[in-house]
Amino acid sequence: MELLEKIQHLFGSYGYSVLFFGLLLEFIALPFPGETTMAYAGFLSYKGHLDFGILTILAFLGTTIGMTITYFIGAKAGLPFITRYGKWFLMKQDKLDKTQKWFAKYGNALIFIGYFIPGVRHFTGYFAGIAAVPFRKFALYAYSGALFWVVLFLGIGKIFGPQWNAVFHLAHQYAAYIVGGIGLLLIVAVFYRYRKAWAARSTVSKPAPVRQRQK
Repeated sequence: MELLEKIQHLFGSYGYSVLFFGLLLEFIALPFPGETTMAYAGFLSYKGHLDFGILTILAFLGTTIGMTITYFIGAKAGLPFITRYGKWFLMKQDKLDKTQKWFAKYGNALIFIGYFIPGVRHFTGYFAGIAAVPFRKFALYAYSGALFWVVLFLGIGKIFGPQWNAVFHLAHQYAAYIVGGIGLLLIVAVFYRYRKAWAARSTVSKPAPVRQRQK
């Protein structure tokens, strides 16, 4: 409840800028309750105090700019620098080790799904830079994941209104499973959409049987 009161006070004092600067700083690994703030901002939109479109744009920009900064820090400074000096930015060694392990296991996909894993999303940008992931590929995963993440948590407040807090806790607890299920549905939808085209292309690519000339 104390956290929510602080968030209310921030919005009362600074309005929309809370979301942009708060999320930007969160992704540089400074403490900020990004998901709770977005859900509450969505609730303010439900009440008519803030515009949902502006909130979405600012949340997306804050998130992607923060992620991009960490990507270039990781690319330029490397793992030894981050391991040595990361503690000054609250990058605890156990969280760095956890993210490195997850990155080795899931690869570039972690850049997308990492938003929904507490203690991981703050470091995926750094490790993408360290791993020399091409920027275009990084941007594809990072920016699409950011859009999905901000719309989901802003939408909780916007859609559920006074019940946003209860729904938020459920979504926060099962977010990774929700994203996995949606991803699976998208894969199935794409396969179903293009299956006929793939089948036709496969048929065309097969060489026609050679007929033997009759003697």
